[in-house]
Amino acid sequence: MHWIYLIIAGLFEVVWATTMKLSHGFTKISFTIYTIIGLALSMFFLSIAIKRMPMSLAYPIWTGIGAVGSIIAGVIIFGDKLSPLTWVFVALLLISIIGIKITSGS
Repeated sequence: MHWIYLIIAGLFEVVWATTMKLSHGFTKISFTIYTIIGLALSMFFLSIAIKRMPMSLAYPIWTGIGAVGSIIAGVIIFGDKLSPLTWVFVALLLISIIGIKITSGS
């Protein structure tokens, strides 16, 4: 179950990063509120996951989910353009996250 909490925490990491961009420097109150809620929920679910997982495992996976998810959100929602080489490194990041999970024994 702690893995599910960690994935949820990572997804809320994407939510707060995305809504922070949409808040335009915290000038749009609704997106500012969504950012704060997303950040709080991300931390909440991370705190639950990290109770039963080593920090050295949970934190990099949480940030990795947030990083890859934010890249994808940036491309889809904001039209960010990434070079083919950048996509190679995104794939390596994803492979690293999966590798950490597979080799962790948890």
